[in-house]
Amino acid sequence: MKSLPNKGLLFKSDDIKIILHEGLNSGKSSEKMIESQSSFNLLFFLSQNINLEAEDCGAKFLFRKNQYILHYSSKESAAKLWTESQEFLKYLQIEMNYNYISNLINPESNKENADILECMIRNNYIFLHKQTPPSMTVEMHIILREIISYSKKGVMQKLFVEAKIIKLLLLIFDQFNEKNTLEETPRIPFTVKKFVDENYHKNIKVEDIGRLIGINQNKIRREFKVQYNITVSDYMAELRMLKARKLIINKDLMIKEIAIECGYEYVQNFTRAFKKKFGMSPEKLRNE
Repeated sequence: MKSLPNKGLLFKSDDIKIILHEGLNSGKSSEKMIESQSSFNLLFFLSQNINLEAEDCGAKFLFRKNQYILHYSSKESAAKLWTESQEFLKYLQIEMNYNYISNLINPESNKENADILECMIRNNYIFLHKQTPPSMTVEMHIILREIISYSKKGVMQKLFVEAKIIKLLLLIFDQFNEKNTLEETPRIPFTVKKFVDENYHKNIKVEDIGRLIGINQNKIRREFKVQYNITVSDYMAELRMLKARKLIINKDLMIKEIAIECGYEYVQNFTRAFKKKFGMSPEKLRNE
């Protein structure tokens, strides 16, 4: 998909283009995008209530914040993006040509790889459940933040971007594979995991989760541990520490700010958890 020339262009190579669009939308005008021939396009919707209309088929969709789609276009076609009122319009667009993805997946190597590429071509990675687009995971959020903030250029940026795209694709394939096995997965652990993935950065405890989603906390603890072989608290701590380690390199952020961003009310508790996980304090890791 092509946006306005160089508008928010973060990266461009022969195979990949990454564009960040952000700005106010009048509600009357729209952002027009062109899907290139034989291209795969990842669209991450980073603001609320974004309408998308594909002009070639007349289909119209409404996306919530933090949803995404992976779309394949066999020929050049146009699409429009807009909001209904004067809202902020923000989305990240990653365009990859067919040959790049085909070489990456190598469908000739085995049937599993061939099936993955076929699913991509058939646009099976647009809706997770019926008409519901998939939501970004915590890991996806972190990767997008890294892509947007990366400052190096040249071959280092190219290698960095390609590595992050591979990781994004793996996360997408895992998410849809999880959907395919959902009927075999007990409802309570899946519901709790989804809640934690979306709210781990808040100051919440297991008892809060039980109250908010209406499930007994003892049942949550027991069934989550059986299904995922980790406690709810430990899983939440892993996500928080993953985010903390990414944020710690930003020296403009105070340790207290990072603690709050990762769901810790008291900086002492954050420092204790960080040292237990990484073997050193946040300050020491930052200054290494």
